[in-house]
Formats: sequence, C-alpha cells, structure tokens
Amino acid sequence: MRKRIKIWFHSSSGSNIREISIHKLFLVFLIFFAVTASSGLGYLGYDYYRLKTLSFDTSTLTQTIGTQQNEIFNQRSQIQTFAQNIELLKKQVDDLSKLEGKVRLIADIQKVGNSSGFIGIGGLPENELDRDLPLEARHNSLIREMHQQVNQTALAAKQQVLNFDDLIKQLEKKKNLLASTPSIKPANGWITSNFGYRKSPFTGAKSFHSGLDISNQVGTKIIATANGKVSYAARKLYFGNLVIIDHGYGRVTKYGHLEKIMVKPGQTIKRGDTIALLGNTGQSTGPHVHYEVRINGLPVNPLKYILN
Repeated sequence: MRKRIKIWFHSSSGSNIREISIHKLFLVFLIFFAVTASSGLGYLGYDYYRLKTLSFDTSTLTQTIGTQQNEIFNQRSQIQTFAQNIELLKKQVDDLSKLEGKVRLIADIQKVGNSSGFIGIGGLPENELDRDLPLEARHNSLIREMHQQVNQTALAAKQQVLNFDDLIKQLEKKKNLLASTPSIKPANGWITSNFGYRKSPFTGAKSFHSGLDISNQVGTKIIATANGKVSYAARKLYFGNLVIIDHGYGRVTKYGHLEKIMVKPGQTIKRGDTIALLGNTGQSTGPHVHYEVRINGLPVNPLKYILN
C-alpha cells in the first residue's frame, strides 16, 4: 500500500479543520518540478544577463573600432598632408636653385662648389598615401621615407643658402666691376679722330693714336666715365692739363688737353661726375678732349666702352 501524506489546515471561517491527503510520489514530483523550474528561470535570467553584457561589450568594441578607424583615417590624412608639404618645400627649394641658375647665366657668374643637392631625391609614391590603405601595411617604411626626405630637403636648402650667399658676393663684385667699367661718353661733341693708326697732324707720318678725340667748344663739361679714384690731375707735356682716373680691376681712363681741372689726386669719383672743362692745352690743333681707356696698362678702343 502506497504511502500518503496528510495535511491539515484551517478553513477560511477558522472554525473547522480540514484534512487533505496527498500521495508522497506526487509531492516529490511537485518539489522536483519547483526546483527545476526555479533552476530554469535562474539559468534563463543568467543567460539573459550574459547576452545583455555581451551585447554591451560588442557595442563598446564597435565604438572603439570605429574610433580607431577614424584615428587611422586622420593619421593617413595628416601623413598625406605632411607628404604634400614636403613635396611643396622641395619644389620651392628647386625653384630657388633654378632662379640662381638664371641669375648666374644672366650675370655670367660660374657656380663654384656643390649644387643644391636634389639629385637622387625622389617623390613619395602616391599609392602609399591612400587613406584607405591599412596603416600597418606601409606605415613604418613610409614614415622612414618621409623622415629621410625631410633631412635631404633640409640639407639641400642649407646648400642653397650657401649658394645664394656666394651669388650675392659675386654679384656685389660684378656690380663693383660694372660700376668701375667705362661705359659712357666723356663729353658731348664730335669724334674728330678715332683709335688706331692715323696720319699725324703734326708730322704727317703714320702714327698710333691711343685714344679718341672729341671736339666741342672750350668750357664743355668733361665727366668721369666710371667710378674710380683720381690718380693724376696736373699738366703733362703733350697732353696739356691731364686727369687720370684709376677705376680698379686694371681699368684706367685718361682725359687730356683740358681747359680746367676740377678734381684733385686721391679724390673718389662717381660715374657722371664733372672732372674738368674741355680745352685746347698741350699739343693740340683745336678744342677737344683726348680720351683713353687702358686695360691692364694697354690702350683699347674707347668706342667699345661707350654705350650711350
């Protein structure tokens, strides 16, 4: 005979006690069902909590990945901008080098020493600057290439500064040389005797005329044809009143047969300064200025040094 369990409880009115008889196996089943249901609900609750946690972690990870991708994109953009700035800087230095070359060509100044140093410096490959390219794919080598090109560009720019310093010094010398080179007519008038061999007006024999004779009225202004310093200003035998100007660089000019000398030995002269008045002193057949240009002591044709 199967065992039964009796349970007593009061009625709702509280006056009577009732008895319920429950089979023991059924009670075990109810307890087992309650425990199983409780365990299932607990597992479902835990699983739900775990899924919610995993979903939160996934969302956080997605945001982190998105942030990192944005950072990678920004880094690529910055690298690309930096590379473009490097190329621009290289172009500017190269343009300066070309400008230097043009100035040297125009001024006829040879370059001494090194070039700007751009030989062998290539550009950065554009496909390596693609913003969609994974940063780790070429990041390290690309940075190294950019760093190397920055160093090379800096060296080229430094060399270009030295080249320009040399060019400026050469131009300064060239400027002084040009300023010291006779280039204008010493007086208004008419050329009555050219440079070279001629029949002497005094002897009738063939003789070498070492200058240029320019005739005009007595008192016509005589001007210096280049910058220099007066080395002689006095009367001298056949030349009469004579002024000699030393222009440096082996250049010397002479002005003879002057009516009046208006400068003194040692005086610094600028091109265009009045140095004397045209006259008819010394061995002369009429009012004129005898004008000579000498280079390293040798007379040359003054017409080659008159540009006006």
